[in-house]
Amino acid sequence: MAWKIEFEQDAIRQLNRLDKSVRRRIVEYLELRVAASGDPRKFGKPLRGDKSGFRSYRVGDYRVICLLEHQGSVIAVLSVGHRREVYR
Repeated sequence: MAWKIEFEQDAIRQLNRLDKSVRRRIVEYLELRVAASGDPRKFGKPLRGDKSGFRSYRVGDYRVICLLEHQGSVIAVLSVGHRREVYR
């Protein structure tokens, strides 16, 4: 079963600020690896602390913060950014 990817407005703005090649790489990773797999938990790591319940996906030096909604099989992309800034 494939998952559906939904981008929040903040994530879209953050993606648009990135270089075109980085943006394409992130979207392809989410579509071809994470969403196409039967279980998106295989690729990301669960976050801890105040971000508990969210998952982080690593794409080079960039991180994609997501929330998995199991009822609708939706991957909600909340934030995209460089690894030194995205967790703040």
